[in-house]
Amino acid sequence: MATLLRENPSKSEENSASRRPFRRRKERKRFQRTHGRTLFLLMLPGLAYFLVFHYGALAGNVIAFKEYVPFDGLWGSPWVGLGNFRRMFEDAEFWDAVLNTLWIAVLQLVFYFPVPLGLALLLHTLTWSTVRRFVQSVAYLPHFVSWVIVVALFQQVLGETGMVNGYLGDAGLHTVDIVGNPDAFRPLVVAQVIWKDAGWGTIIFLAALSQVDEQSYEAAAIDGAGPWRRFWHITLPAIRPVIVLLLIMRLGDILSVGFEQMLLQRDAVGPQTAEVIDTFVYYRGIVGGDYGFAAAAGLFKGLVGALLVYAANRVAHRLGEQGVYR
Repeated sequence: MATLLRENPSKSEENSASRRPFRRRKERKRFQRTHGRTLFLLMLPGLAYFLVFHYGALAGNVIAFKEYVPFDGLWGSPWVGLGNFRRMFEDAEFWDAVLNTLWIAVLQLVFYFPVPLGLALLLHTLTWSTVRRFVQSVAYLPHFVSWVIVVALFQQVLGETGMVNGYLGDAGLHTVDIVGNPDAFRPLVVAQVIWKDAGWGTIIFLAALSQVDEQSYEAAAIDGAGPWRRFWHITLPAIRPVIVLLLIMRLGDILSVGFEQMLLQRDAVGPQTAEVIDTFVYYRGIVGGDYGFAAAAGLFKGLVGALLVYAANRVAHRLGEQGVYR
């Protein structure tokens, strides 16, 4: 009899078994809703920050078309249309700042951009994990040092009364003030950027290199490919999308060459050499009180950066890369 009952379960047991998957699906949906709501609440502070200080602040660009007076407010200031832009394009100091910015940006693009890639390749080839972690830590550390400390360190080493000139003076040799020399300023700021941020820039390249299949290297080595051919035919094609993406982002930020870095060294070499668009906006707007003119210069810089990103992204699409967006 017991065997017969086991072979013929009751209707209630059948209904319970049929409802069990439905309960599991319902509980899974409830968990997903709760989990999604929790993640959304965690995201709200960051989302609010970007909405208020990035997207909301875009409305302030209207002062580029006004003769902005803080006491009259945003809407009470008189409208001047494109008058600030006409003054900007006729200002020789503005074009000097643009020229200095472009020179420094091109030097950083040519000499700084390849350094993180080369450092990542060297770290990737290290077989001793302990040595690799130590080198990574030493290379990352300068990124967390403020520009005030970085400029002070370079001043103490390469300045007129720095360590290098101290040794040269003791040896009876001619001393050189590299920090205060306008001719050496552009190579100096590029060297500072390389020392400070090259290690941090290797993180993305190391992540991309970790995705390359090691069996491809082994197969190429068996076929007789040397290190250079393995790099050209295996490594470079694998990380090319990352290189293109970072290059596009770098082009979009090409006119931002480091406000703090330039501001701290501007007085040492003079505004003719160290004045860039960001410091020009600061001194004309915050210091000089010509807010509308400074906003026009800042808006011009942003528009140029956006156009560069768009153009570089189109070129990347034509070369078969994904770029920043489709």
